[in-house]
Amino acid sequence: MSDLITPVILSGGSGTRLWPLSLPERPKQLLSIGSDRSMLQETALRTRDHTRFAPPIVVANLAHAEAIEAQLADVDCAPGALVLEPAGRNTAPAIALAALAAAPDALLLVMPSDHTIWRVNAFLDAVLRAAPLARDGWLVTFGIEPEHPETGFGYIKLGEPLSDGVHQVERFVEKPPLVEAQRMLRDGGYAWNGGIFMFRAGAYLDALAKHAPEILSPVKEAVQTARRDGARILPDARRFADSPSDSIDYAVMEKADRVAIVPVSMDWSDVGSWDAVHALGPHDEDGTVALGDVVALDTSNCLVRSDGPTIATLGVSDLIVVATGRHVLVLPRGRSQEVKRLLEAVKERDTD
Repeated sequence: MSDLITPVILSGGSGTRLWPLSLPERPKQLLSIGSDRSMLQETALRTRDHTRFAPPIVVANLAHAEAIEAQLADVDCAPGALVLEPAGRNTAPAIALAALAAAPDALLLVMPSDHTIWRVNAFLDAVLRAAPLARDGWLVTFGIEPEHPETGFGYIKLGEPLSDGVHQVERFVEKPPLVEAQRMLRDGGYAWNGGIFMFRAGAYLDALAKHAPEILSPVKEAVQTARRDGARILPDARRFADSPSDSIDYAVMEKADRVAIVPVSMDWSDVGSWDAVHALGPHDEDGTVALGDVVALDTSNCLVRSDGPTIATLGVSDLIVVATGRHVLVLPRGRSQEVKRLLEAVKERDTD
């Protein structure tokens, strides 16, 4: 059994909440947001230490294969395997694809490709704390120490300590109303569910076989009959389509017995909205984030980003303005979670 940890990078998302910049053919993980590199590249670079980590397994959409290979080559993080999903089936089947592409004893570190982590050393320290239990068969999740009463994330209640900085999971909590989020923050002992996991490939597949065999069976068949082209693995589309769509949390983590959590404070963001992009900065003295070809005068607490025409603002506050070559988005800060409504309206108009 290798002592190296195998990163698993999940890159199948479409990132529609960052429309119009993020599009199905160019989702947010392939974009530069808050960095000169893409979010995918930043994710891969966190585990480029070859003394600790093996080459990553990347699970992605077939349409993005060439872009992913090119971006990872640019930062010297070529994948050991690029598993190309025939269709999106959420995280439980996607992680099963990666586990089946790895050796059963491989220790997997599962990471979304579209999160930011500014304190990478804190993250890597948490990974090292998690490793002994994960090697012993535990399913480990990483909990983000909450900074405010967030209603857009699930929470995890910390249970009994298992080792230094590692706890048993007492329970998972659905996205709460504000009053409940405030209570959990006040009481302490809760973490945000950040969607990062660590376990042996075989342990995850065993848990899937026990708690969600309807997922494991078609995914296993899809991998057994997959086409292979160099590092690319193309699972059988018909068999993979038979898998239900479900998250790892619902399918496995909330049902399994040996589930642990490592709470960590690492300046993390899931960059799940334009408001989250504004929070990342960099802010000017008036609290505005101006990115691209922007002139902002007497403009406060705004996010103004152009990947196309010049945007000039004067005397406005608390706005989000994003322009590309085809679309311009304007909405008040605090309502960016509603971008999907706008995208659906645009699609409906275009199909009329």
